[in-house]
Amino acid sequence: MKRFKDTEHLIRLAAVMVIAVIAFVVLRTALVPRSFGEYGHYRGAAIGETAARPVAFAGHQTCEACHTDVVDVKKQGKHVVVACEACHGAQAKHAEDPGSVQPKKLDTAVVCARCHEANSAKPSGFPQVVTADHAGGLACDSCHKPHRPKIETETEVKK
Repeated sequence: MKRFKDTEHLIRLAAVMVIAVIAFVVLRTALVPRSFGEYGHYRGAAIGETAARPVAFAGHQTCEACHTDVVDVKKQGKHVVVACEACHGAQAKHAEDPGSVQPKKLDTAVVCARCHEANSAKPSGFPQVVTADHAGGLACDSCHKPHRPKIETETEVKK
């Protein structure tokens, strides 16, 4: 049996590999939560942590119970399927105490662009605009009514 001429470099490589494996095991033990893997490739404690978080959304039924005038207008437009809090944000605190918690005024130039900014990945029939060219710096609600977006002037609402 012939010995390698210089085995010292192989011993060093093996030592580095052993140190790397030990470091990996120690770091993994320190960084990966204990409940990881309880439900497949998931962290079991995440379910309880999520359930313990405070409720932030009121739900569109809660909004519609108070804002019936908006519901009537919205039913006539294309946004009828869009939940209120998709645009207005989480409103559970407002629903609990409507008198003291007022929702902030929406920046429609930002909110509307979330869905309607032109993008080739969206279906061709979906209303899309290049906001920089379309609005000339104006907020969307200066021309369009967000709850019934096809309406562009107050006189058309009355028709």
